Amino acid sequence: MKSSRNIMYDRKIITKLIEWKDSPYRKPLVLRGARQVGKTTLIDQFASFFDQYIYLNLEVDEDKVIFQNRSSIEEIVDALFFMKDKKKNDGSTLIFIDEIQELPEAIGTLRYFYEKFPDYHVVAAGSLLEAVFNSKVQFPVGRVDYLVLHPFSFEEFLLACGEKQVLEQFYHIPVAPFAHERLMKFFHTYTLIGGMPEAVKRYVEKQDLVSLKPVYETLLLSYLDDVEKYARNHTQIQVIRHAIPACFREAGSRIKFHGFGSSVYGSREMGEALRTLQKARLINLVYPTVQTRLPFMPDFKKSPRLHVVDTGLFNYFAGIQKDVFNSGDLTDVFYGRVIEHVVGQELTAINDDLLRNLLFWVREKEGASSELDYLMVRDGKGYPVEVKSGKSGKLRSLHQYVDSSKSSLAIRLYAGSLSVEKLKTLTGTPFTLLNIPYYLAGNLAGYIDHFATQ
Repeated sequence: MKSSRNIMYDRKIITKLIEWKDSPYRKPLVLRGARQVGKTTLIDQFASFFDQYIYLNLEVDEDKVIFQNRSSIEEIVDALFFMKDKKKNDGSTLIFIDEIQELPEAIGTLRYFYEKFPDYHVVAAGSLLEAVFNSKVQFPVGRVDYLVLHPFSFEEFLLACGEKQVLEQFYHIPVAPFAHERLMKFFHTYTLIGGMPEAVKRYVEKQDLVSLKPVYETLLLSYLDDVEKYARNHTQIQVIRHAIPACFREAGSRIKFHGFGSSVYGSREMGEALRTLQKARLINLVYPTVQTRLPFMPDFKKSPRLHVVDTGLFNYFAGIQKDVFNSGDLTDVFYGRVIEHVVGQELTAINDDLLRNLLFWVREKEGASSELDYLMVRDGKGYPVEVKSGKSGKLRSLHQYVDSSKSSLAIRLYAGSLSVEKLKTLTGTPFTLLNIPYYLAGNLAGYIDHFATQ
């Protein structure tokens, strides 16, 4: 196993940060993501690519004062280098402004760094930054770049565990049959513990699942401690305090806002609370579409499916860790909610389009309703994705989607080995079904590219 000291270097996003660093079109970077997904640790280690590093935490008064009562960006820069005892022209400089949401005027200075000091590499982040994106704080639109940090993906989990040979097979298309059992084993472990950096670090160090309990408990407590910062008033504090633990129990299912989590709260107040948690990236409300042709549009009038930030947290707080641990086929666990959720976590991690959320498909007709787990958009085409074991002829919703969309390629993620079937729907529409082991969800784009050209 690798030393935990280097575990954050094994994140795929480091490559994107280096690309940003070297880009001639670089702007100040706003790093987005939920609390405890590793933003600060990541940038601290990214700083090794620079000659000097300036770290600011705007929850600390002595750092906050650098931005206060300054009439120009030049004064701010002078104060910054003076207070941090750095030289202005001493090689490449990374400036990291953490918890920037604590000082709205600091957010506004990002545009001036871009306009007047483009040679400095400026990154901003904050645990509650998402919660103020739609508030009165004015972000410098067009003057900043954005990058989202998610929990560890399965690929990053393998990197952190030092499993280079396993990772090579994950990358290889098509995956070799001899690698199936080992990849399945690691994916079950990943699904069980999740991708929160502290949980992954603890697992790599101790190889002890029981030792992760305080990690999960501390994470939930930190989210609850943030409630007063998320909320607008005392009433919303109470609603969010109810909603957070309820979300981790209800994850993977379609929900209604009214009475969510067996509460007395109505649709309006619970809807506001859940949307606030979505801004904070603690949850994701995944809406369905009824369309079978691009562009897919979410139908916000229909019930969303609830995803939380991490499947490991979901397993722990739903009390199903032992079910996951003992399972040979994750599609059998908790009515299939666990495997659908972790696949959604993987698909979210590989999505580089900040404006495109996960989608699933529904056809809601009396006596003939259908639901398809996900829609994957690739190179201007939509591909249906079903997460289910069993005989391919019984994938009724997938067949109905293919009939309506005339899609020539469909994907089924399951516990079996890789295979390709030439099929017809129940009404005779021909299509190719790509049966992929669910541990390859994070490499699904590569498999679509490969088999769509066959």
